[in-house]
Order: sequence, then structure tokens, then C-alpha cells
Amino acid sequence: MVRILSKQPRKQRKARYNAPLHTRGTYLHAPFDADLRKKYERRNARVIVGDTVMVMRGDFRGSTGVVDAVDLQTAKVVVHSVTLTKADGTEVPRPVEASNVQITKLNLKDPKRVERLEAEEE
Repeated sequence: MVRILSKQPRKQRKARYNAPLHTRGTYLHAPFDADLRKKYERRNARVIVGDTVMVMRGDFRGSTGVVDAVDLQTAKVVVHSVTLTKADGTEVPRPVEASNVQITKLNLKDPKRVERLEAEEE
């Protein structure tokens, strides 16, 4: 999260909205489920495309799907099974806050991600 000294909510919001992209990645962390938490001895990780997540809050609570996209600008993720139906019948993806999902399966195709997860395990 962006380091801000003020306790005023308006200044905290401003710092979050105006944060540079390289620090916005911290807003995209989601908690692990019990099995991953035990395996990696961590509570959370950043959500990336290809992770399998379960929605924990909102209208789509309990839905499970693969992450199709991650939006740094709005700090939201697009889950494959979470869609809204428009008036003309077309379905559009419904972005979800990263903190409102739980990671159930990790995408381990990136060797650096695997290395980072296992390094903190030891």
C-alpha cells in the first residue's frame, strides 16, 4: 500500500487513486485458501492471469473460475464465470475487487513466481 502519513480518509483515497502503477500491484493481493496457506506458509499472494479463484463477497459469492484479466488501473480482476447479462442478451464480464476473491489454485508457469513462493516458505 502507498505510505501516507495522514489519517484523513480523503488524503488516503487520493494517495490510492494517484498511486503509480508499480505500487498498485499491492492492491491486487488476495488471500489463499486453507490448503495453499498450509503449503506455502503465507496468507496471500498477488492475483495473476491463470489463477483459479473463488468469489467470497457480493452477488457472485461461491462462484469459481479462472482469472481472465487483471486491471491495474482499477485494481480489479475479471473472473471467467462472473458475468452480467445486458438488456439485449449479451453477457459482459463483471470486474471483482481482488480482496473479495480467494485463490484456490495458483498459476505456476512463471519460474520466478515459484521461486518467490518457495523462498519465503523456508
